[in-house]
Amino acid sequence: MPTATNRKKTTARAKTSARAKTSALAKTKTRAKTKTRSAPTKPSATAPKPKGLSLHIGLNSVDPNHYSGWSGDLFACENDARDLAALARTKGIVPTVLMTRDATRSRIIAGIRAAAKKLVAGDLFLLTYSGHGGQVPDTDDDEADRRDETMCFFDGQFIDDELYLELSKFAKGVRILLLSDSCHSGTVARGEILDETAAAISGGARPRAMPRTIADKVYAQHQKFYDGLQKAAARAGRGKLVEPDAALAQVSISDRVTAVVKTFNPAVILISGCQDNQTSMDGNKNGAFTERLLAVWNGGAFTGNYARFHATIKSGMLPTQTPNLFSLGAVSPFMAQSPFEVQAGAIKRGR
Repeated sequence: MPTATNRKKTTARAKTSARAKTSALAKTKTRAKTKTRSAPTKPSATAPKPKGLSLHIGLNSVDPNHYSGWSGDLFACENDARDLAALARTKGIVPTVLMTRDATRSRIIAGIRAAAKKLVAGDLFLLTYSGHGGQVPDTDDDEADRRDETMCFFDGQFIDDELYLELSKFAKGVRILLLSDSCHSGTVARGEILDETAAAISGGARPRAMPRTIADKVYAQHQKFYDGLQKAAARAGRGKLVEPDAALAQVSISDRVTAVVKTFNPAVILISGCQDNQTSMDGNKNGAFTERLLAVWNGGAFTGNYARFHATIKSGMLPTQTPNLFSLGAVSPFMAQSPFEVQAGAIKRGR
């Protein structure tokens, strides 16, 4: 039979155990409340907004050391680059501007590649070029006229094969708008502007075309370099490239096999300053094409889609310079949008 002392000890142990259980339970509840209060809110499932980047290239001259002593002086190309960059800013596009001495092959290619790495489906890339258009002999018999067309950068030409190869590296669903205010820009570019045609233009106007005689001299002095560029582009796309003119014009594929990827992931819209057999003209403030484009845009007052934008620009140009419109990739939704619109869903139909 337990003694009184033992009963007191048992009672004390029971009270101690009860207090311990109560304390443990209180601590558990406190920790649970703390966890509940500090639990992070789940992030919203809203998709990130599309972003826009742009690269604006304008050359009022080129380095004579790379063009057989020819500097190709123009007046309004740098203004074109500045004004189109200013337009881009108003639409929330982040611009980069490269003009004349800064508009080198390496810097421009790096700019295009940087944009390709940053942009994803739904984003917008705006690429504008104002300067001379040129030509080099075709080395792999993929051109009907046996000449590849070029953009004349400060320290060397950029061949059309290179351009389309770089654009093909953008992610699926990226929208690319290319504005080209230069000669040979109908499809960036095809067709030959004869020197006699340029010389016949009255009023002292400045055509944005490298003269054929200069083009031939430049190629002769730098043949290894330009042949190497064409071969490198062909190797990079071997077995997966098709004729750019055919793709851009959305007609059957011709016998050319080395300039544009068959599966072209981005959607590209090109609005150019002239047809293949015409000359884009320089001006005293802007090039003729860029001046008309800015007037139609009218500080953002324009309403309509890309097709209407092109048609309105074309309707106000002289018959000697007719802006061209081409597309590449799945462009139907893109073509229906308002020009320069970063938000992919924002569509304004022209009336």
